[in-house]
Amino acid sequence: MPQDYFEVWRPNAGASLVPLEGDRIAIGRTGSNQIVLEDEQVSRLHAALERYSSGWSIRDLASVNGTTVNGDRIHTEHRLVAGDEVRIGSVRLVFRSGTHDGHDATISAEEKAPRVTPRELDVLVALCRPLMSSQSFAQPATMQEMADELVVTTASIKFHLANLYDKFGIPETGHTRRGQLANEAVRRGAVTMAQLQAQRTSS
Repeated sequence: MPQDYFEVWRPNAGASLVPLEGDRIAIGRTGSNQIVLEDEQVSRLHAALERYSSGWSIRDLASVNGTTVNGDRIHTEHRLVAGDEVRIGSVRLVFRSGTHDGHDATISAEEKAPRVTPRELDVLVALCRPLMSSQSFAQPATMQEMADELVVTTASIKFHLANLYDKFGIPETGHTRRGQLANEAVRRGAVTMAQLQAQRTSS
């Protein structure tokens, strides 16, 4: 079944991916929420997501600083459409729907994911898989972690990353390049939730 999820973008950090599971999801600052946003601008119980037969909606729970969708503060329940940008405190959450995928609607033709080889896709999935972590500031995989997952040398990973940096137009800015590549791969739809969730099998 296609997976609905949020891309969660925190200040000074890359994106993490949060699958939307169940029929009601609480969002807030405390650990009792399904989606925890560690931000002083976020209320302890800030907003709630509800699943209906037609899709997901979001409702602000009388929070102090409010909830916006696509820049507009919401005061009643608001139905989410793929690509909607929710702002809660300083955190940006982009709604992605595997059922009604509007991902491409938020990306220009020039920004769509470039064509990659099967091995380059393996590297991208290994790079982005840690973004599925529940940690607040999940980081992309290191070269050694990717090499271990794919059972190749770090030199091989470095070679494929160099090609991917070129294809995605990632500038030479040192240690931030892996993070930029992971963010672009997610944003431009080069990797899917299903790929990141799947256990890698031997080929």
